[in-house]
Amino acid sequence: MNTSDTPNATASTQESPSRSGARRTAFLLPLALFGLLVLVLGVGLFLNPREIPSPLIGKPVPTFDLPPVKGRTLGLSGDNLKGEVSLVNVFASWCVACREEHPVLVDLARRRVVPIHGLNYKDKPEDAARWLDEWGDPYTRTGADLDGRVGIDWGVYGVPETFVVGRDGRIAYKHIGPLTSEFVREKLIPMIERLRK
Repeated sequence: MNTSDTPNATASTQESPSRSGARRTAFLLPLALFGLLVLVLGVGLFLNPREIPSPLIGKPVPTFDLPPVKGRTLGLSGDNLKGEVSLVNVFASWCVACREEHPVLVDLARRRVVPIHGLNYKDKPEDAARWLDEWGDPYTRTGADLDGRVGIDWGVYGVPETFVVGRDGRIAYKHIGPLTSEFVREKLIPMIERLRK
């Protein structure tokens, strides 16, 4: 046996270190990405979707000017949201959860807790008017956002959503989903009182 052949045989059966590292990376990278995805999704399971922070908190309300919902006389613009603490409630006649929260809004309006303005989102004019006539109109002003562009400027994910606006015309809080009596009593009214000071 020729001893000069032995080193070549050994070299051909061993992998170079760079090839071995590349193979290990190709295996570990997808595993690491999968682990990161599981972690992110796992954390998301414990978050309250109604407390998603809005990038608009602390910023002035968007510039907009909308005509009123059919049958109403007062439209809604950004200028209407300065000078007093108010709510802007995004609603639609086609929204099932809006029906759930509507009695809460009607009660707030009846008790004159805070001015409530309605942003009617992607609704047919006749449907919106009929809905407010049938269920009651708690809104001081309404804006008909027929194409949803103003809703986009407000960062609306879906309806219903409610924004608390300070006297300075800045967005102080965003609530996703239907308002409940408990939320109004325990969080919303104390927040409004703090903003009025």
